[in-house]
Amino acid sequence: MSLYEILGTVQIGLVFGLVSLGAYISFRILDFPDLTVEGSFPLGAAVLATLIVNWGWNPWAATVAAGVAGFAAGFVTAWLNVRFNILHILSGILLAIALYSVNLRIMGGPNKPLLGTPTIFSMFDGWHTPAYMLTPILILLLVAVVKFALDLFLSTGIGLSMRAAGANPAMAVANGVNVGHMKLLGIGLANALTAFAGGLFAQIFGAADAYMGIGVIIIGLASVIVGMSILPSRTVVQATFACVVGAMLYRFAVAFALDADWLGFKASDVQLITAVLVALTLVGQSSRSTMGRLLKRIGPR
Repeated sequence: MSLYEILGTVQIGLVFGLVSLGAYISFRILDFPDLTVEGSFPLGAAVLATLIVNWGWNPWAATVAAGVAGFAAGFVTAWLNVRFNILHILSGILLAIALYSVNLRIMGGPNKPLLGTPTIFSMFDGWHTPAYMLTPILILLLVAVVKFALDLFLSTGIGLSMRAAGANPAMAVANGVNVGHMKLLGIGLANALTAFAGGLFAQIFGAADAYMGIGVIIIGLASVIVGMSILPSRTVVQATFACVVGAMLYRFAVAFALDADWLGFKASDVQLITAVLVALTLVGQSSRSTMGRLLKRIGPR
């Protein structure tokens, strides 16, 4: 891989690190299998592109607005589950389907280009260093800020209540925690991170597309599983770091697979490679757990 390809993989891995943090909140903390991200990722891109191109918004404000739109989408998903007792998976599917049409409405078509418009990476215009080298640094700083902010939030009273609501809802209710409110806040936050990542993704590639959310849920899960399988994740700080590192490792694994000509993969095989990587990781986890149980049984003898 060339330096350009490596840096490109790094910046995309960092962007999907935000998606993995959202997946960590929904799947690990709240135990809420949320499929809304398939629609909230392109929602963030659509909102950002429309605000910049049609309304002339500052790209930083438009990126924040993308996250707010994602929060609203996640809030609706959790509301369907909490208020109407719709199964969480079905709630996410309903929102993801609805958001496809919403995104088309927002953009006025299947895509909206950002070429020639200002982005948060425009600050590098005129610098002597190439933008492809400076862009990953800015994204790294953004991801680091989000990661540490999430760590701080999860250590507050509300964050601890959210963790309790996911770990043991009955005990949380007994201690005065409103589990429904925690779901509304947590799933909204998870999709805010995903939509924020979608806004960054659109600015990197210069366009928003209604189909760019396909497979995002698998990428988020793969990042969480890979990261937490390799790195220690006994604390929240370790877990969030593992999620970001997992996203990076996942992207490099995909890049190396696509770059290996002898394997015969094409760019269109990304989803296949993703599914295989996730399956192998899950099989590895299961095998390791089985081996650990066997060693415990054999050990005392």
